[in-house]
Amino acid sequence: MSPPIQSPLRRQVAELLVVRASGHASDDQRRYPKWELSNAELKRLLAEGVGGVILLGGTSNEIRHRCKKLRQWAKAPLLLCADVEEGVGQRFEGGTWLVPPMALGRLYQEDQRRAANLAERYGRCTGHQARRCGLNWVLAPVCDVNNNPANPVINVRAWGEDTATVSSLACAFQQGLAAEGVLGCAKHFPGHGNTGMDSHLQLPVLDDNLRQLMELELVPFQAVMKAGIDSIMTAHLLMRNLDASSPATLSPAVLQDILRRQLKFEGLVVTDALVMRAITQSYNAGEAAVMAFAAGADLILMPENADDAIEALCEALQSGQIPMQRLHASQERRREALQKVGTSTAKLALKDSTSIDKPLERDEDRALARELVTASLKIHHPGPVTPTESGINLLRVDGVLPCSVLTATAPALVLPSEAGFQSLLYHPLGISPWQDDRDQPLALERLGIGPVMLQLFLRGNPFRGDQDRHEPWVATVKQLQQQKRLAGLVVYGSPYIWDELIEVLNIGIPAAYSPGQMPEAQRQVLTCLLQPAQVQSSAQTPLFQDFTD
Repeated sequence: MSPPIQSPLRRQVAELLVVRASGHASDDQRRYPKWELSNAELKRLLAEGVGGVILLGGTSNEIRHRCKKLRQWAKAPLLLCADVEEGVGQRFEGGTWLVPPMALGRLYQEDQRRAANLAERYGRCTGHQARRCGLNWVLAPVCDVNNNPANPVINVRAWGEDTATVSSLACAFQQGLAAEGVLGCAKHFPGHGNTGMDSHLQLPVLDDNLRQLMELELVPFQAVMKAGIDSIMTAHLLMRNLDASSPATLSPAVLQDILRRQLKFEGLVVTDALVMRAITQSYNAGEAAVMAFAAGADLILMPENADDAIEALCEALQSGQIPMQRLHASQERRREALQKVGTSTAKLALKDSTSIDKPLERDEDRALARELVTASLKIHHPGPVTPTESGINLLRVDGVLPCSVLTATAPALVLPSEAGFQSLLYHPLGISPWQDDRDQPLALERLGIGPVMLQLFLRGNPFRGDQDRHEPWVATVKQLQQQKRLAGLVVYGSPYIWDELIEVLNIGIPAAYSPGQMPEAQRQVLTCLLQPAQVQSSAQTPLFQDFTD
C-alpha cells in the first residue's frame, strides 16, 4: 500500500529509484509480471516522483509510445533505460540485433583497428536506435573481463578475456553511445568475469585482493572512466578480502573507498537489480536499499518492493543514519546526467520528430549486423552437408518455443528442412534425451536412423547457473561419429563449447561457429554449410518436432 501522505522527502528519495516495466502497453502482455509493475502501480509511483524505468519486451514502435506515456505520467525528466548490450533488437523487435561483444574480442586478437572501429559503430547503432525509441540510458558496456571460461552468466556478454581487449572495445562502444547523445553504464563493478556462480541465483564469493583487482578487473573500468562513462553498475559479489560481510553493492569499502576515493569516479553509481537472489536471500527491500545507498550507490535499481525501499530510505535519512548531503549529492549527479543528454523529452522528441514514422533500422544498421556476423564466423570445414530424406536436424535451445532465436521461420529450422532434414528440438525444460551411459549419452533410438545435423545454441544465460556445463556434448559428438551419423555441427554462442568440440571433431565433417544466435547468424552459417547441396522439397514434412512430444 502507498503511504497516505506524500512528503517532500519521499518525493526526493523516490527520484532515485529505477523500477521495471514491460515495453508492452497492456498489463496482460507482461512477460515477467513478478518484476514488471502494472500500469496502475507505474502511474502512481511515477506521479509520486520515481525517477527511472528499465524496460523489456515489445516492438520498437511500442517502446516509443511506452516511453512517451511514462513521461506523461511522471511530468518530470525520467531516466529510461534498457539492457541492450547486443543492440536494441536484442530486447525490442524492429531494432537491430548485433553479435555478442565477445565476437569482437576474438576479432581484436587478429585485427585491433578493425575490431575497435566495429565496436564504435556498434555503440553508435545501439545509441541511435535507443534514442529513437525514447530511451536515454543504455545499460552497457559490460566491462567484466571474462577470464573464467566456466562463468555461467557473463560469457559472450564480455568484450574479451584480457584487460587490453575489454578496455579498448568498451571505450570504443562508449564513444559511439556518446556520439548519439545517450548515457552509458559500465558494469559490473568491481568485476564479474571470474565468477563461477550466477548472482541472479546466489551470491558469488571471490578472494581477490585490491592489488589483484587493480591489475585485472578494474583496468577496463578505469579506461571507460577516462573515456567519459556516465554511470557504473555494481556487482552482487562478496569480495572477502575487501569486505567480508557485505556484497559489493552494499559495501562502503568497495563503492566509497575504491570507486569514489581511489578511482575518483564522479558519475552516477547504480545498483544491479536488487531483486536478484544474491541480495534477496539475505536482505529485504528496505534493508538492501538503505545499505546500498549508505555504501555509495546513487540509484536503486529494481528494489523488491518500491514503497518499502522508499520508506526505509526516508527513515534512514530522517534519523541521521544516512547524512542528508548524500541525498543531495545523488540528486545532483542525476540532474547532471539528464542535462548531459538534453535533460528532457522535448528536446529528444524534436530531434527525432522527422523520422518518427520511419522504420527504426537503417540500411547502415543492417549492413553492420551482417558485417559483424561475417567477421566473427568460423568455418571449420565448409561442407557441403549432404542432402537427405531421412536426416535429423537436432537443435539444442535454451528454452521452449517460441524463443527469440528460434521462431518458426528461423533459418536454423527452414534451411535444413529444405535440404531434407526433419528438425527435432531439445531444450533443458523438456524431456532429457540423455542416457546414463557416458560414452553413448544420446538416446539415438529417439532420433530415427538418418544422419544428424547438430545445432547447439549455448551461451551464458542468467538464471541457469551451471546447468549447461553438465550437458555431455563432447561425448555426443563422439557417439554420433562412432555411428557415422554426424552430418554437420554448428555452435551458436559460447566459444568455449566450440573449442571443446573442435578438439574431438573428425576431419572433413562440415562445422561452423558463430558467437551470434540471431537469424542473420543462422542464415550465414547454414548458407556456408548447405548451399552447395541440391535443395529438396519438404512441403509434406512437418517443420519440427519436440522431445516433449
